[in-house]
Amino acid sequence: MAVDKPKQQQCPVMTTNAGRPVGDNQNSVTVGPRGPVLMEDYLLFEKMANFNRERIPERVVHAKGAGAYGTFTVTQDIRTYTTAKLFDKIGKKTDVLARFSTVAGEKGSADTARDPRGFAVKFYTEEGNWDMTGNNTPVFFVRDPLKFGDFIHSQKRVPQTNLRSPEVMWDFWSLSPESLHQVTTLFSDRGTPDGYRHMHGFSSHTFSLINAENERFWVKWHFLTQQGIKNLTAEQADRLAGEDPDYATRDLYQAIENKDFPKWKVYIQAMPEAEADSYKVNPFDLTKVWSHKDHPLIEVGVMELNRNPKNYFAEIEQAAFSPVNIVPGMGYSPDKMLQARLISYPDAHRYRLGTNFETLPVNRPQCPVHTYNRDGFMRFDDNGGDGPNYEPNSFGGPAESHRFRELRYRAQGDIGRYDHREGNDDYRQAGDLYRLLSAEEKNRLIQNIVGHMSGVSERIQRLQVSHFTKADPEYGRRIAEGLGLKIQEGELVGAK
Repeated sequence: MAVDKPKQQQCPVMTTNAGRPVGDNQNSVTVGPRGPVLMEDYLLFEKMANFNRERIPERVVHAKGAGAYGTFTVTQDIRTYTTAKLFDKIGKKTDVLARFSTVAGEKGSADTARDPRGFAVKFYTEEGNWDMTGNNTPVFFVRDPLKFGDFIHSQKRVPQTNLRSPEVMWDFWSLSPESLHQVTTLFSDRGTPDGYRHMHGFSSHTFSLINAENERFWVKWHFLTQQGIKNLTAEQADRLAGEDPDYATRDLYQAIENKDFPKWKVYIQAMPEAEADSYKVNPFDLTKVWSHKDHPLIEVGVMELNRNPKNYFAEIEQAAFSPVNIVPGMGYSPDKMLQARLISYPDAHRYRLGTNFETLPVNRPQCPVHTYNRDGFMRFDDNGGDGPNYEPNSFGGPAESHRFRELRYRAQGDIGRYDHREGNDDYRQAGDLYRLLSAEEKNRLIQNIVGHMSGVSERIQRLQVSHFTKADPEYGRRIAEGLGLKIQEGELVGAK
């Protein structure tokens, strides 16, 4: 049976807010296919800026969360990779604040919803704050930031009904095959972790570390729970959503109050800078993981959470994490999603908390801060006193130091909107993940997907099943059977 194509409708041309026609709403402007995004990408920044201002006052995403304070302790010497002072000796401790969250739900939503979990850690180092902003999954649904707002809209409430819609979710996913790896993770057991203490955390993005010889290493951060992975079944998660919607928040708080301090062992994967050009996948693609055989985990330290906040609003709701916050010895990467988040996160915080959000006690660094930023709403320190508010100056104001200049990295290519799906295998790693699951885990994955897709239009079901089939023929066949789709022999052959 052939898949029915939707009737073609005459659609108006998409424009910017100022009426400029949009020629490509799928790909950011980058330097070459792998290069960083450019500030001239007016469409990307307009979409991000509008997206960041859609809700007040809660976070647009990661609105429901819980957090606690603790310490990070260095357990292994990684000075081969970085000069960052928080790693300069074994046994060194750094204060941290961690916040865990669901992604799509509002502040009053259930902690047990099937959803990725945010995993953000603020390290109060002697060289400034380092924010590790990640999730409990090593990949994400999209790789181009131009599609981030569209993806989140598909997971939120539909404008007409004010209800969340599986039809809309699967429509977006079926038209975005790069989401398949994360979709497989989301509907597996790990889509409903048993609280925040029993899940891993990942930077997901590729960052960089820089050593004393000015050698750069591309790195991914891994926070592996020492409590062991524990997940809820779909039935348990649904029951708890009604009986105790704050289940994960309560579990974290009570564990710390009972001095059962949760711990995570911290690792990196490291790739020499030059290897990125020849690695088998784009190492800056947020929908891909690096093989542990190629780049094994390197131990760094242990994070322990051992102190609850005294006031949730002041210390957790007002906490602002941003990937732009790194310290000397660290750097960014050409990861397109990361490049956009470097702009988007601080912009969202300025909108939600005000321009002086980093002077709030929970966000304020524990080292001296010397800037020329002045004024703005809620300026409650001395606002720079009687010192100069410009640089350079002749009156002893803070000055630049060239030893902290960022290490350059190479980017080359013609500037344009490159199709991020062209030549990209969006199926192999999703299939590898499916094949890693036990028989029982596969059964639950199939049941979760079939249950969620059961009311979705057949056209969308068939398109999505074709993606599952390309990842693994058994994967697609079992979803099709569960949905009651009549599949003719060879119709959904998983040819990559």
